[in-house]
Amino acid sequence: MGAGNKQKSRKAREDWIQIDALCCGTGWDEDDLAAPHILIEDAFGESHPGSVHLRELAEEAKLGVYQSGGKPANFHGTDICDGWAMLHDGMNYILPAREVYCDLFEAHGRVIPWDGVLAISSCDKVIPAHLMALMRLDIPGLHMPGGSNRMGPAMSHSVFTGDDATRMRQGLDVAQSIRNYKLSGCPGMGGACQFMGTASTMQCMAEALGMTLPGAALCPASLQDIRRLSRQAGHQVMRLAEQGIKPSDIMTEAAFVNAIKVHAAISGSTNALIHLPAIAHEGGRLVEPELFDQANQSVPLLMDIQPSGKYLSELAWYAGGIPRVQWNLREMLDLDVLTVTGKTLGENLEQLWKEGFFERGAGYLANYKLRPEEVIKPLEQSKGTGSIAVLKGNLAPEGSVIKFAAMPQDMLVHQGPAQVFDREEEALAACLEGRIKPESVVVIRYEGPRGSGMPEMLATTEALVSIPELSKVALVTDGRFSGATRGPCLGHVSPEAVVGGPIALVENGDLVRIDIPGRRVDLVGVQGKPVSPQEADGVLAKRRETWQAPRRQHPRGLLRRYSQGAASAMRGAFLED
Repeated sequence: MGAGNKQKSRKAREDWIQIDALCCGTGWDEDDLAAPHILIEDAFGESHPGSVHLRELAEEAKLGVYQSGGKPANFHGTDICDGWAMLHDGMNYILPAREVYCDLFEAHGRVIPWDGVLAISSCDKVIPAHLMALMRLDIPGLHMPGGSNRMGPAMSHSVFTGDDATRMRQGLDVAQSIRNYKLSGCPGMGGACQFMGTASTMQCMAEALGMTLPGAALCPASLQDIRRLSRQAGHQVMRLAEQGIKPSDIMTEAAFVNAIKVHAAISGSTNALIHLPAIAHEGGRLVEPELFDQANQSVPLLMDIQPSGKYLSELAWYAGGIPRVQWNLREMLDLDVLTVTGKTLGENLEQLWKEGFFERGAGYLANYKLRPEEVIKPLEQSKGTGSIAVLKGNLAPEGSVIKFAAMPQDMLVHQGPAQVFDREEEALAACLEGRIKPESVVVIRYEGPRGSGMPEMLATTEALVSIPELSKVALVTDGRFSGATRGPCLGHVSPEAVVGGPIALVENGDLVRIDIPGRRVDLVGVQGKPVSPQEADGVLAKRRETWQAPRRQHPRGLLRRYSQGAASAMRGAFLED
């Protein structure tokens, strides 16, 4: 190890010898004290399948560090799951918790001058939190994804019960179907949800940014491969420390552009439009929403994965995972970007071909009588360009986000009367009780970052796609969505309602128009009567004169702090400095 980097942990010990005593009190010996000190930060806990197996991966990583001459120290910071938080106020804490994980990792990373850091996580908010903290700490390090859970029966997954849940809330008998789902929705011993939700998306983004070992994202958690990769990650953090390669050297502007293009090609979760800007912000970089929209107008959609496609994440990894996507997009990507291997993206891809990574995956895929090109399309077989659009207009001056690849194509342009709700719970009740009119536009507001922590709307979006009478109903909200969301659902509307965004001024019966090809969302009528753009602006201005934000008292602590200091969703919804 280079003398400068090695001195980081050594000097702290020499300056304050109690550090050595405390380390020896946790089982270190004197040889350990002299070795480079490596922080292994994992999200292990019994909070959900994505985290329950991470201690095993951390143990493998520790072996890798030991074998390369370092001394690892394992710290834990368990994440929480959106699925546990559904249909109650716990959902309000899910996005704010991202800031907690980031701060905790930072605190662990600052307590002594570590020589290197390795983050291990699987899921929605903790992966971006770990990447944010890696950028904030800027200590040589990398990320190890926790991989994918096994597929359920008949290509089912952990959120496959949306239809049953809706029917159950309507009083129908689906007891046996629900029991089957409980026993098989998460059949593996660990790993993230099996579709291209936010967890899978953020694993893919970590790899696309160059912050994981090649081929690590989406690796089935049941395979030995993920343990080998974890061991290799332990070796690699030592090499990064030796070479002095830091996250800021890897997560460059070019790396973010690459990641956004990969996001378009895999039909990634809309939540990446919150997380990637927040990660970039930690490094003083700016990721504009327009970058996503530009990518989605030019990059072909390649990955045929639910909810936008047919297959599941385990099969995507067998098909070649993110390296296959990058190989197919190689003419559109910057292949000279540096990665955590110490090599460029182009060099990594060439190495994967030489060592048989793609060949082995294709062999696994053959067990399912599938070929790689059926799961990850070649460019010439793409179903079209992109999957996400950023819409602006008089209802979303800063922007809003929609995943058009997971919705009926005859709803790309939709206009209907608004039915307005100030809480998601009220909107869901109206859906289940038959109070939503066909072809209307459901508006849910005061659910943005400062409104209520920006909860996801999965229960309501599932009701909209599961109840036949609501198949032509659209949703517009300043809240966010699950990565599993299907249907014509427009979220992240900014500015949000609680700070006086135009969505706060919409009234029942107003005509709202969503135009995805035109990238617009606008109020175009009042009380069912069309108005001109100038008249619409006048109506909104007149309503603003008497508008007052509703009082919503959050409990003391995290949610109150977050609601007072969160940035706009279109900037990353991070806590302002």
